Amino acid sequence: MKKKKRFIYLTIAIIFIVFGIWFSSTNAYKFAKGYLLFKVGQEEREKVITKSEAKVVATKKGTEKTELYLKRPKVGENIGNLYIPKLKAGLPIFHGTNEDELEKGVGHFADSVLPGEQDNSVLSGHRDTVFRELGEVKKGDLLVVTTVAGEFTYKVKQVRIVDKDDRTVIVPKPRPTLTVSTCYPFTFVGAAPERYVLVAFLVESKINS
Repeated sequence: MKKKKRFIYLTIAIIFIVFGIWFSSTNAYKFAKGYLLFKVGQEEREKVITKSEAKVVATKKGTEKTELYLKRPKVGENIGNLYIPKLKAGLPIFHGTNEDELEKGVGHFADSVLPGEQDNSVLSGHRDTVFRELGEVKKGDLLVVTTVAGEFTYKVKQVRIVDKDDRTVIVPKPRPTLTVSTCYPFTFVGAAPERYVLVAFLVESKINS
């Protein structure tokens, strides 16, 4: 009985050895190995995308959404430029709205989306420096933001004057929006009690390839 079991185990072992030799020497092995490498490579590619390409994500409805920025900027980093055709003014934009950023130019509210993205991108600046003439910008005027992702043109749809503590300025929006605010009144001496707000919708995008 024991000899019979040993014979069966030996036979099975020989079959596995022979199959292994055959499999490793045929296209079946190459196919399996290639498939595994393809899957691993595919997973790695999904994690790492070069800076020169934009990531395209399929939505549930079958449409495509372009991811404009592959990396979020650091606070204090220069993320682009705001050009206001009405004023013929070009202003640097820095990520963050602390005093360090606002002393250098226009500040981008760090918790809002970046320019060109879906939702509300919020910019702020001092009324006595970068936004001294912002009151001249009215409904219908354009605001052009240039970043590493491309050039995004917004058209002012609404001008608001709100209390300095009004948080509706930073609320999410259902479409790509640029909200620009500064202290108001412009001639007020001391800490201004209100904010002058421009709400602009994206009308044109020139995305870098």
